[in-house]
Amino acid sequence: MSGDAQRDRFEGKVAMVTGAGSGMGAAAARQLAAEGARAVVLADVNSEAAGIVAKELPAARAVALDVADAAAVDGAVDDVLREYGRIDVLVHAAGVDDPEAKRWIADALVEGRPPEVTGRLDDAAWRRVMRVNLDGTFHVLRAAVRAMLPHGSGAIVVIGSSSAFDAPVGYPHYAASKAAVHALSQAVAKEAIASGIRVNVVAPGPTETGMAARTPEVLRTGFADPRVRPYATAEEMADIALFLASDAAANLVGAVLLANGGRFTA
Repeated sequence: MSGDAQRDRFEGKVAMVTGAGSGMGAAAARQLAAEGARAVVLADVNSEAAGIVAKELPAARAVALDVADAAAVDGAVDDVLREYGRIDVLVHAAGVDDPEAKRWIADALVEGRPPEVTGRLDDAAWRRVMRVNLDGTFHVLRAAVRAMLPHGSGAIVVIGSSSAFDAPVGYPHYAASKAAVHALSQAVAKEAIASGIRVNVVAPGPTETGMAARTPEVLRTGFADPRVRPYATAEEMADIALFLASDAAANLVGAVLLANGGRFTA
């Protein structure tokens, strides 16, 4: 694909990105704007962070959105439809991890003992991760499919995680939430393609984001496999997401692209 064609991949498209205040969501929003989208709506629970990114971009605006709130997701999508008439591309990058569980794992590594996480997880910690990562993905997929159905077209890309495959020790709730996100997205993909809507997933490995920056150093060091790159960039993950959203990926439906730098294959 030529440079000019690359810059015009999303010419005239209306795009919405969740989790757009930082990391992969912000990178995807910037790239959509650079590649010709006529409107980019940046949604994030931190509306101030999303607003800072939106100010950099032409024809972009920020909205506050907690994806765990079903009514708020429906309302945000309805607002986009009222303003622009359609949504052509939706990148769902909103998600959470569990800093406390990461600290427990890090402490165990430093002390040379196995992590003991599952027995210490309370219901609130479990529900927080599931509420945002899994419930939030369902809310976004449902609203996006509803919005795209009348037009018979659209592309949805969900950010999953390679942890759905390797299930890191001491991180059961996060791994379970992302494995469920993959299965949910694939099930929706098989249904929605009959209406011209493509759904696909990117499953990143370690990626340099704000979430990663808050990871204890001993865990970050553990990712430093000498055979592979320590961390990908958010922009590299956005490149993969937007390939899936582009016409070049027309034959990819329900794909889960493992983008972990070669740490393992699935």
